[in-house]
Amino acid sequence: METQKKAMPVGVEDFRDLVTKGYHFVDKTRFIRELLDDKGVVTLITRPRRFGKTLTLSMLGYFFNIEEAAENRSLFAGLDIARAGEKYMQEQGSRPVVFLTLKEVRSTDFTSMLTGLTEFLRKLYGEFAYLTDSDRLSAQDKEYFSVIWNATGKAELMKVALSNLMNMLEKHHGIKPLLLLDEYDAPILAAWENGYYRECVDFMRGFLGSALKTNPPLGAAVLTGVTRISKESIFYQGISDSHAAKAAVHCLSGLNNLKVCSVLTERYSDIFGFTQAEAARLMEDCGVKDKLPELKQWYDGYLFGDTEIYNPWSVIQFVDNGCKFQRYWINVSGNSILGVLLKSVDEARYEELQGLLSFRASSVEALMDEGIIYPDIGTDSNALYMMLLTTGYLKAIEIWQDARGRWWCRLQIPNREVLLAYEDEVLARVAGPGSRVALFSMLDAMTAGKAAVFQKYLGRILRDMVSFHDTAQPEAFYHGLMLGLTVLMEGEYRIESNRESGYGRFDIAFFPLKENAPGVILELKAAKSEEELEAKAREALEQIGAKAYNTDLARQGVKEIWSYGIAFCGKRMWMEVR
Repeated sequence: METQKKAMPVGVEDFRDLVTKGYHFVDKTRFIRELLDDKGVVTLITRPRRFGKTLTLSMLGYFFNIEEAAENRSLFAGLDIARAGEKYMQEQGSRPVVFLTLKEVRSTDFTSMLTGLTEFLRKLYGEFAYLTDSDRLSAQDKEYFSVIWNATGKAELMKVALSNLMNMLEKHHGIKPLLLLDEYDAPILAAWENGYYRECVDFMRGFLGSALKTNPPLGAAVLTGVTRISKESIFYQGISDSHAAKAAVHCLSGLNNLKVCSVLTERYSDIFGFTQAEAARLMEDCGVKDKLPELKQWYDGYLFGDTEIYNPWSVIQFVDNGCKFQRYWINVSGNSILGVLLKSVDEARYEELQGLLSFRASSVEALMDEGIIYPDIGTDSNALYMMLLTTGYLKAIEIWQDARGRWWCRLQIPNREVLLAYEDEVLARVAGPGSRVALFSMLDAMTAGKAAVFQKYLGRILRDMVSFHDTAQPEAFYHGLMLGLTVLMEGEYRIESNRESGYGRFDIAFFPLKENAPGVILELKAAKSEEELEAKAREALEQIGAKAYNTDLARQGVKEIWSYGIAFCGKRMWMEVR
């Protein structure tokens, strides 16, 4: 393996540092040209965390900022935007820029959130301290500036801090400023997770709404976030949603000239993350082009609009860590949302999610409504799936419109890295935290035909983790339970459920992906009483033989096949093996 020629920009979010300090650089400055051509007043772009949103806004800041314009111009020499011509480069250094990121405004209660935001605004105003000497600002303007800069303002004054700052910048420069707002929804997500959601939404409505809706000094704004919170009235009261063709862009009538570019939208689809060509070029530059097929399985698979995208954080970390395939993105802060979401789902939704794990080609259908209402996530399956889509845990592989004009999408897990995250969360729910060693031991025993060991571990899970309420619909429950427990076999086995083989349909079968590995068939029965368990287990085992469920395994060339008949009754079970 050749040594990489340039350092990987792990955690680099400042465009100047990226360009000037010798990091490997993927040129995304075409985004500037596209943004200027679109002439949008307010653009909202939603992408999962760690997909380069902060770095991209930093790039815009260095390009447009009227401060240090000559010095910043050199950062773009030879890049796509410079090659686009003077029509675009004349916009460089043309306006004041307000750039702020709210991703660190994440508190455990509303009071702490306001305290953190007070300090945040103090630092932001400090960047424009020269306004206190401006002869174009009134005494009242300077007095307000001093209140925010000295962190003595109350919540109502803080609500208009953004709009007032832009007003003062326009007065001083005579030019309407550009607002760059990164991770605008981070405080709202933290509030939902910590129980002060409504208070946060009420505050953010004033804070963002005053800056974006009723603010004449605003020249243009680019916002990024993970979710589109349209129905929360963050920007205004009274919202109506509509879908526009396949892109499914929501039109927000209350905020003029807003362009929403979500993961389902084609506009700017190749700006955040690495395209196929960019990932291939990076692997070639680093001398590991042979790793590209496996890289695709682990970190590719995201679809933004119709564009296939690699997770940039994972790819960069992969190269920086000696090209070791493991989970990188899924372990960063801010991605605990999957565990939070799965805690609130009902059994029907949970079984669908288990199905996504058990069959790589499996998918779920959801009505498209990207306007997330956080309180609905626990009760509305579409809210759950849209949240999983926007946060990067699912991708839309198909979009269509039904006869009534409603838009639907088919969703699927994007890649192996995300699949492993689902496995952990599903297993934590099914078998309890800290159960992975026991589960591996149980599954090893299952594939080795060690029925006594298999039964011992499965019996413990039934005893410790299953309630009698769970078994109210026994056959479906035990089937789902076994599928959930066996997701760790993905990668070694293709797991099939309720598929025809021989003269009937087996319950669960494990088709080995490695030569000479054993196959496994599970037939499950629910007994009405504990006295029936042994007989029901034998019945299940005999059914495997009588209906020749091993036909497809044998046709695949599997020589060793373990057949298990398993009967359940409440927290008890019996197992027969052949």
